[in-house]
Amino acid sequence: MYSTDNEILEIVDSNDKVIGTGTRSEIHRLGLSHRAVHLFVFNAPGQVYVQRRSLSKDRHPGKLDSSAAGHVDPGETYKETAVRELREELGIEAEVTEILKVAACEQTDNEHVVLFSVQTDSGPVPNIEEIQWGGFMSCERVFELMDQSPEDFVPAFILLWRKFSRR
Repeated sequence: MYSTDNEILEIVDSNDKVIGTGTRSEIHRLGLSHRAVHLFVFNAPGQVYVQRRSLSKDRHPGKLDSSAAGHVDPGETYKETAVRELREELGIEAEVTEILKVAACEQTDNEHVVLFSVQTDSGPVPNIEEIQWGGFMSCERVFELMDQSPEDFVPAFILLWRKFSRR
């Protein structure tokens, strides 16, 4: 199985300015701030694609999460990352729209996160190394599931979904 432990990421300060680099495992172990994106993919009826993370993930294995998400590579913009993650995780090529930004915090695993939205009729083709299940569900159903079993969700997803829904 492929490991991302030695992947190099940028370490950032509280203002999201790069202050160094480190390995993914080191950054997570030390709780250092870094960058990530999340994407909410919507179909024509307005349902959002929700994925259940692979059990092989080092963070939140088997939890329900955003349609796609990933770390920003060194020198990459948030938007470039969003386009890459959409393609790598779901096999979708589509326009991404920046929605909001959340500063690094406990719920985001110390990641500065930019949330993107995608509207597409393309059917996702989940990357089985990253996603064990995925499907479209109504926004109401997402709230129901979060209320019933918040522990079944990645904390960042809950934070982003609530902020997204209040816009």
